[in-house]
Amino acid sequence: MDEIKYFTQEGLQRLKDELDELMLRQRPLVSQMIAEARDKGDLSENAEYDAAKEAQGLLELKISKLQELIMTARIIDESKMDTSKVLLFSKVTIKNLKNNAKMTYTIVPEKEADLRTGKISVNSPIARGLLGKEVGNQAEITVPAGKMTFEIEEIAR
Repeated sequence: MDEIKYFTQEGLQRLKDELDELMLRQRPLVSQMIAEARDKGDLSENAEYDAAKEAQGLLELKISKLQELIMTARIIDESKMDTSKVLLFSKVTIKNLKNNAKMTYTIVPEKEADLRTGKISVNSPIARGLLGKEVGNQAEITVPAGKMTFEIEEIAR
């Protein structure tokens, strides 16, 4: 069995919606493509049929992986989490000590990461460098551009 993955209610719902889309809309389309290609005659030289069967295989693999992820998913009750340290689902305001730029990120599981909305993956270098730290702590983090030092200004949920 795979390891347990933690999600917010919203993140888990997005996965369920994606699974529904694949199973209820994409699967029938691929089946229709296979049927149309089969109707065109000799399957041994039918590139459309081969492409449709390959698309079906990839779709079924994706459906299977999503089902497995949803089965092992657990929802975290953010209201019961400690706000004294940076943890998964913490909303952290940090200051870059080199240029005094302030940034606010929410640390989320990899599947929920979306930099446009300020959600960074728990596996990202910045999140890994902040985990376990408290307000006032400094974190020296190696990013692709080099080493950066941040100070944690606020931790919230």
